[in-house]
Amino acid sequence: MTAHNGLRLLPWTTLDGNPCYLSTDDANSHLSRLADSTEATQLNQAAGLVSHALEVLNREEMGPEELRDLSTELVGALRDALRVATSRGHRLSPLLPYAQGGDDKPRLPAAAFG
Repeated sequence: MTAHNGLRLLPWTTLDGNPCYLSTDDANSHLSRLADSTEATQLNQAAGLVSHALEVLNREEMGPEELRDLSTELVGALRDALRVATSRGHRLSPLLPYAQGGDDKPRLPAAAFG
């Protein structure tokens, strides 16, 4: 993935599987809100799938087809979560300059924490 270039990586791809990007300064635009909502849905689905996977893996018996289906779902959820993390990471402000007066720890702006 390339460095942040002002474009937002969207949580979906083209029909060919290529990434989609959004160029806007308006975080409240219709497409920005749709992307936020889609990201939240993907992360919630991933969390639910993790719980389901733990239940399935704790069973005494599990067939190979059930394990294959679960693995496919987990890979899809992980792919979506990585795309969300990449997109959100690109939108974080760069680290603030080191504080004056001997404190050499990098600082993030408060906006980075929601």
